[in-house]
Amino acid sequence: MNDFSTTQNRELYEHADADHSRLKSRPGLSEEIVKLISSQKNEPEWMLQKRLAGFALHQKTAMPTWGPNLTALNLDEIVYFVRPDTQEASDWGKVPDEIKKTFERLGIPQAEREVLGGVGAQYDSDVVYHSLKKELSDKGVIFENMDVAVQKYPELVKEYFMTQCVPINDHKFIMIHAAAWSGGTFIYVPKGVKVELPLQAYFRMNAYAGGQFEHTLIIADEGSELHYIEGCSAPRYNSNSLHAGCVEIFVKKNARVRYSSIENWSKNTYNLNTKRALVDEGGVIEWVNGNMGSGVTMLYPASILRGRGARSDSLGIAFAGAGQHQDTGSKVIHVAPETKSTITAKSISKDGGIASYRGYVRVAPTAINSSVAVECDALLLDPQSVSQTYPTMLLETDAVDMAHEARVGKIGDEEIFYLMSRGMTQEQATQMVVAGFIEPIVKSLPLEYALELNKLIELEMEGSVG
Repeated sequence: MNDFSTTQNRELYEHADADHSRLKSRPGLSEEIVKLISSQKNEPEWMLQKRLAGFALHQKTAMPTWGPNLTALNLDEIVYFVRPDTQEASDWGKVPDEIKKTFERLGIPQAEREVLGGVGAQYDSDVVYHSLKKELSDKGVIFENMDVAVQKYPELVKEYFMTQCVPINDHKFIMIHAAAWSGGTFIYVPKGVKVELPLQAYFRMNAYAGGQFEHTLIIADEGSELHYIEGCSAPRYNSNSLHAGCVEIFVKKNARVRYSSIENWSKNTYNLNTKRALVDEGGVIEWVNGNMGSGVTMLYPASILRGRGARSDSLGIAFAGAGQHQDTGSKVIHVAPETKSTITAKSISKDGGIASYRGYVRVAPTAINSSVAVECDALLLDPQSVSQTYPTMLLETDAVDMAHEARVGKIGDEEIFYLMSRGMTQEQATQMVVAGFIEPIVKSLPLEYALELNKLIELEMEGSVG
């Protein structure tokens, strides 16, 4: 175990009871802050060394300039570690009232009772609540806070954590993540086990000028099935926040994983998230993503199809309003023969918002008899809004079936007139057209989350008609 003296610690953090935290690091990331985080979590030496290696890479790596403008993001103003004033509980009654009320307003305890097999709830840098139904744990399913998993399953975590799927040198914000990660989810589903009820984690970033760096690691063993849902939100402040989480998914032979995410960060948040899956023979990964909030989003769920007959299906919706740039898409690398991928990306722009589709598909010479289908649809609600498409396709074999389709449209006057003639207001008619546009995404979610996504879209649409 690493050791970091209390005297040193005092110089690096401050107490901030006003925002329900018991420890908040000073702004900025340093080697000392990295050691503080590791010490607070009582981590093994190998994890500290991985953090320090990530920090060293971050120091010598420039900010990316190929996408949205990140010049207003000052990394030295971000608070990288905030511990809430509570311990992890498996009973909502033991979660402090002020924190519990936040999750009650988000509907998490109710969803757990009605439709979920397990729930994790994170508040700033720590998981404050975690539970798994007994019938799943009896089958050998592991569903833990990532910090706890490091302690309880060190060899399993060491084998998979930021090694094969998302290495620590992947890009600037993964380097930061490797140094400052905290909390998140660890899931292991044994061979042949089908988790019939979804597991969910919800991440709430509450601190002023805060950063959240949760790590999700999912291992679906041979022939297993899992649906995992993540939700995210943050309050609006007048200072920028940073979300740079990481999702690593291992889909073993003939396993199936559906990963659904509804991200509704506040518009002062930079959502610079990384999600990736390694898919073995006959395995299936399904990505379902809804991105509503954040001022800037850069998010491209990626699949590496390394086993014969592996498949990736990606379905995403991005909503860009005033002052927002949603730069989203998907990436697929076909390595093995007879692999298949589909990418369906939809975006809605209003009030001058910018929605960009950025996709990357590579079919290696070894991926013969594979197929790829990409479809991008953009809906513009006014003349000021922007839709951009940046598709990259590298086909290194002729034995591939490839299709790409992109459309940009505006809400038609005829459709609005027809609906208004049936008694709708202009705003109601516009909302109905948008609801039809996003229907494929909504149908892919469990009912409760489909309703949530529709409600978020309706809120974003309010006042869209002058």
